[in-house]
Amino acid sequence: MPEISGLDGNDASLLGILISHPHLDHFGLLTHISPMIPVGMGPAARRILAAAAPFLPGNWPVPSQGWDYRSGQYFEVGPFLITPFLVDHSAYDAYAILVESDGKHLFYSGDLRAHGRKAALFEHLVAYPPTNIDTLLLEGSSLGRLNDDQHFPTEADIETQLVQAFSATEGLALVHTSAQNIDRVVSILRACKRTGRKLIIDLYTAAILEATGNIHIPQSNWPEVALFIPQAQRIQIKNNAWFDLLKHHAANRIFFENLLEAQSKSTLLFRPLHCPDLERGNCLIGATYIYSQWEGYWEKDSYIKLKEWLERNAIPKISIHTSGHAGLVDLQKLVTAINPLKVVPIHTFFPKRYSELFSNVEVHNDNDWWEV
Repeated sequence: MPEISGLDGNDASLLGILISHPHLDHFGLLTHISPMIPVGMGPAARRILAAAAPFLPGNWPVPSQGWDYRSGQYFEVGPFLITPFLVDHSAYDAYAILVESDGKHLFYSGDLRAHGRKAALFEHLVAYPPTNIDTLLLEGSSLGRLNDDQHFPTEADIETQLVQAFSATEGLALVHTSAQNIDRVVSILRACKRTGRKLIIDLYTAAILEATGNIHIPQSNWPEVALFIPQAQRIQIKNNAWFDLLKHHAANRIFFENLLEAQSKSTLLFRPLHCPDLERGNCLIGATYIYSQWEGYWEKDSYIKLKEWLERNAIPKISIHTSGHAGLVDLQKLVTAINPLKVVPIHTFFPKRYSELFSNVEVHNDNDWWEV
């Protein structure tokens, strides 16, 4: 935990906590603080985390009530003026945040990119940046992943690659991605429509998609979407009496026999909990496994049992993914547009590289206090 007084709720000078977006590395420590501390975040992000929590193991944090962001509209927190800016990121409802107080202006980039389905948000931020910024807290997650002049594939590129993979797959296409990566779910559905396949989701995914509150995001009752409940989830439904939730999303529910009959015309939004069901149901002939997440998880052996399962069933793996973070070229474009007095590295494995890439860089360590 950071060395901040009041995280236990016993120091009124801690006015609240601002969360940029619903990725665990940004909100996970909320489970260890007092529920009395107000939490600011996007309203859709708040709903997504609430919808996800019952399905996930452990003490999954559900943010306390607080400020709901509206992009471009400021709100006051004690002596601070806070303005959130909706940004393009692989997490839904993600924001950069401007903090103003006592004549000082600090801009926190959050996690952002310029190659997703909301790339126009990045271009708008560059065209109309916040002004008079004293300090820019700049993420650099992508540093070290590309050559300095390279660009990540766009989400449209990912859709095209998925179309090619689906077309080459004789049986069931298994796409392993996060249900909370809404851009990717949209890309998968669009690729399904272009190849005559139906997208199959589970109840967790159905709940996440509905929590976005966006009628343009794929939903369980869309004709191109089907609901399949794996055994592990059926047990959750029974143990937690989620029968109303299941009924709410069951308009397009399918069962083993449906999946078996339509393998060549189906794409499953896959999670490892599907493995026993697919193996028992003999649904893997001609299947392809498409890994659509950060490759680091795979390289660090986070999926050892899954690798064994794929090998046992002779299922080939291909990777189709793009980063949720801006490449260097776009980060430099952002810094040029904002023109801050100083740039402070955050969210990066290479903070010392910033001085080579940007002007007026100050590197600060975690838990060090310093003045904007």
